[in-house]
Amino acid sequence: MRCDVLDFIFTLITKLGNTGIIWILLTLILLIRRDTRYTGLVMAIAFILSAAVVNLGIKPLVSRPRPFQVHPIELAIAAPYGTSFPSGHSATSFAAAWAYFITRKNRLRWGLLALAAAIAFSRLYLFVHFPTDVLAGIIIGIILSYAAKLIADRLVKNGRWGIHASP
Repeated sequence: MRCDVLDFIFTLITKLGNTGIIWILLTLILLIRRDTRYTGLVMAIAFILSAAVVNLGIKPLVSRPRPFQVHPIELAIAAPYGTSFPSGHSATSFAAAWAYFITRKNRLRWGLLALAAAIAFSRLYLFVHFPTDVLAGIIIGIILSYAAKLIADRLVKNGRWGIHASP
């Protein structure tokens, strides 16, 4: 059973996570401004780490089929290529959003987490991931955002790169 309105909404939301374009644009904006450069650096590292770990590491090893391949159903979007576990959309979205969340103390951080959650949920609604795919992606993204912060802290130690850690 499909709902045209929800199909449209969740298709738009999932497209925000396609290739991580929304997170890449936000990261670039943050990197341009001196006062947000550190956050942009952490987000960039988190995004790259999560994309690499998921798409080059875990997905090829696990090779889990997608839900629509196991339970045939007419999809609202074009069938995604590749395997299902873990969700790359969820991993990269939560890596970037959580990186922002742990480096900035403003209201936008809650909005970015909500956007990441909406992107993750869209993958379930559109039947291109199992719940465990999305959950694993979220967990991986959060863990890698902390790793990214550690890496960024080492890169900016002593003020190198013209970037200073946020308080």
